[in-house]
Amino acid sequence: MKKIAMIPARYAATRFPGKLMQMLGNKTVIRHTYDNTIATRLFDDVYVVTDSEIIYDEIIANGGKAIKSMKEHESGSDRIAEAVAAIELDIVVNVQGDEPFVQKESLQELLNVFEGDSGKDVQVASLMQVLTSKQFIDDPNYVKVAVNKNMEALFFSRSVIPYHRDKQVNPIYYEHIGVYAFRKQALMDFTNWEITPLEAAEKIECLRYLENRIPLKMVLTKYMGVEIDTPEDLERATAFLNGNSL
Repeated sequence: MKKIAMIPARYAATRFPGKLMQMLGNKTVIRHTYDNTIATRLFDDVYVVTDSEIIYDEIIANGGKAIKSMKEHESGSDRIAEAVAAIELDIVVNVQGDEPFVQKESLQELLNVFEGDSGKDVQVASLMQVLTSKQFIDDPNYVKVAVNKNMEALFFSRSVIPYHRDKQVNPIYYEHIGVYAFRKQALMDFTNWEITPLEAAEKIECLRYLENRIPLKMVLTKYMGVEIDTPEDLERATAFLNGNSL
């Protein structure tokens, strides 16, 4: 199978504008994400896909590959769909630009679900990790996911799911990590569908799949480091990069 990684990268992020061009150690956040994705050696090609001249120049000037979006897009998946429309490939992986600590093991686990007889019917897959801190469970910047027994997503929300009503039960809370893998046709279908009501309400793009009855296979992975959504996250990422506990 031909596998390509695409890193959607907006400059004007709502919660933290310009976050991908912030310095994290001796490199920008977007370069950490790009370099760590390349270093996995899992992909036939890796590109940053961006609407920003600044981010485009940052990647190209440092020897990387970047594609400039031609249109305005509501989501990273829509941005990637435009970029891959004319590229021959089997699996495209969406690595969010604000995931600077992306790791080979996690991406390999994600790609593995498309293999063999059990993988033939998988159209879309994504990563999740266990959340244990009440601060992060309650934080709407941390998207939560509930899954069924087959590790398929039931729902994604910025609210706390499941609601802990019965205190005799100890629920497991999963954080959705914004790293997806798609078969190409599934991605092209996504971008041709209208934005769905739940997606619009929550601002979580993968709800568009669930609302169109496409299952998402979830892959439980180990700690992925710090996803950068706020200035406070950047401080935590710097501490993590320096080997300090969070």
